[in-house]
Amino acid sequence: MAVLVRQAKQVLRGTFGFLRLMETRNKAVLAWTAVGLRRQEDAEVRRLAAELGRRPSALVATVIPTYRRPEGLRRAVASALAQTLREQVVIVVDDGAGLPELPDDPRLFAVSLARNTAVAGVVRNVGIRLTSSRYVAFLDDDNEWEPDHLERAVQALSAPGGPDAVYTALRRLHPDGSEMDVLSVPFDRRHAAEEGFLDTNAVVARRTRALRFSRLRRPPEVIPREDWELVFRYSRTHRVEHLPVPTVRYLVNPDSYWSSWSER
Repeated sequence: MAVLVRQAKQVLRGTFGFLRLMETRNKAVLAWTAVGLRRQEDAEVRRLAAELGRRPSALVATVIPTYRRPEGLRRAVASALAQTLREQVVIVVDDGAGLPELPDDPRLFAVSLARNTAVAGVVRNVGIRLTSSRYVAFLDDDNEWEPDHLERAVQALSAPGGPDAVYTALRRLHPDGSEMDVLSVPFDRRHAAEEGFLDTNAVVARRTRALRFSRLRRPPEVIPREDWELVFRYSRTHRVEHLPVPTVRYLVNPDSYWSSWSER
């Protein structure tokens, strides 16, 4: 499979872009899956907004989707709350499995969907829509941030003439916690159309209408993933820059269908 993927990339490189072509195919074939999921997302936002009573608001809203990873979630939440930038709210959105006990912190909010969607984009969208902020950041429940992740990102975003979104470098870790490498790739839209180097965990972006994840149902074999789709679409009308500083501790899944980790 890896050989076939590399051959397809070589054929398409410099033309339409391998990942861009695959996403066009996804929208044609999988669009029907998003219809019911959009209705479910809207219903959950209405229900949970009433449950919260007020919309959590700060300079940055950090959205953490979770599903049956209680220990990883607690570590992710701890790293978010330990940020040197204090002007943030953290919203944990559980995809219908139930929440473990979490820290008692006035910046932390946690909600559960009524039933499992198994679509990360929908879970993240609920978190985005339940909060109010100038910027939005994303952290998965198996990854962690360095303490200065948000501070570095917001400093770049708020500079005069600054970009609309930034993504930092990933310090990629093996399952045993040892370092595999550091992934640091400058942003180039043509390159992004061919290679999947964009990861949600490293992204902090200005909140606009374009900051919504795809609702297509994407089984593991469907490429690209929703994080690539978000940044590639957002960058069509917003400026995206890379910060070459590793501020994300990213746990690599060696069984990933798409990523050939040994080739990076």
